[in-house]
Amino acid sequence: MGVRKHNKAQQIKEAKKSLAFAKLNNCPTSPRKMRIVADLVRGQKVEKALAILKFNSKDASRSLEKLVLSAIANWQAKNEEASLEDADLFIKEIRVDGGTMLKRLRPAPQGRAHRIRKRSNHVTVVLGSNNNTQS
Repeated sequence: MGVRKHNKAQQIKEAKKSLAFAKLNNCPTSPRKMRIVADLVRGQKVEKALAILKFNSKDASRSLEKLVLSAIANWQAKNEEASLEDADLFIKEIRVDGGTMLKRLRPAPQGRAHRIRKRSNHVTVVLGSNNNTQS
C-alpha cells in the first residue's frame, strides 16, 4: 500500500512539473471585457499568444500579456534544466472570474441616485507542455 501511494505521488509530481501557472487578482477591468481577450489566446502556443496580445488594441491585452510572461518565468524557475524552445508550451487553461466590485452612487433625475458598479476580475493562466522529455 505504501509503495503504490509513493509511486502515485511521484507521478503526480512529474505531471505538475510540466505545468506552470500565474494569477492576476483584482484587475480593474470588467470580467466581460477580459474574457473577450482571453478567448483569443486560449489553447494557443505561447509564442503565438504573446504575438496576439502584443498587437491587440484592447486595454485588457496589456495586463494579460504580462500575466503570460509571468507564467513563462514561473515555468522556467520550475524547470531550470529544460529549454523553453524544446518545451513546446501552450496555454492549457485561462480562467477569468469576477473580482470585488466598487459601488458608487451617481446622481439621477428627480433627486434619485443610480448605483454604479465598477467591476474587477481575477485571471488564472495555466501553461502546459506538449513535450515531456525533461526526465
